[in-house]
Amino acid sequence: MPLQESTVFVPRADGKGVMESFFAKPEGTGPFPGLIVIHEISGLNDNIRSIANQFAGQGYVALAVDLFANRNRAFCMLQAFHGILFRPLNNPLLSDLQSTFASLQKQSGVDADRIGAVGFCMGGGYALQMAVTTKGIKAASVFYGAAPKPLEAFAQSCPIAGSYPDRDFTTQGARELDAVLDKYDIPHDIKFYQNTQHSFFNQQRTPFEMDASKDAWQRMLSFFQDHLH
Repeated sequence: MPLQESTVFVPRADGKGVMESFFAKPEGTGPFPGLIVIHEISGLNDNIRSIANQFAGQGYVALAVDLFANRNRAFCMLQAFHGILFRPLNNPLLSDLQSTFASLQKQSGVDADRIGAVGFCMGGGYALQMAVTTKGIKAASVFYGAAPKPLEAFAQSCPIAGSYPDRDFTTQGARELDAVLDKYDIPHDIKFYQNTQHSFFNQQRTPFEMDASKDAWQRMLSFFQDHLH
């Protein structure tokens, strides 16, 4: 499927500057479902841009936001970890993601009622935060992201797909999240992959991780097909 790539400038929630971000969409007028793609702690890079293009190839408008744009990277990293650990449902980066959601809703060719989020590591944690806090979001996918507390907040969550290594610092929280989503009857598909390490979707090192990456991608696409179409 032919793609269109461009740069979009997403306003920060505090009104102080913009986030220069990567935008990929299929050819045509749409309307297409939209996805916010949230990067790892390494920031918006070629890997994340490639993932956004892959989503566009599947018929989604993908906005890969750069949460660190025009800011001191070390400060942004500290802010990100503080938001995950101490203020997981109310923090500046989450507010910027709410602004990103509103910006994507307004983009030409996007169906404003069919928008989801996907994130990796740090971004996965923030995708889960969006699943709980962002009114109107229809689905979220998380790759090895920390589950925000309190988990009871997920009683009001959108549907969630999750992909985790079987042994990782995020795994126990994901197992607890899985149980809470069961408890509140939230549609979800969370899977734990044996013989894989953190960031297996980004840096496949073994046949197990290559297989896990392919499986996680297909599971996610199927989940989004069910909840964003």
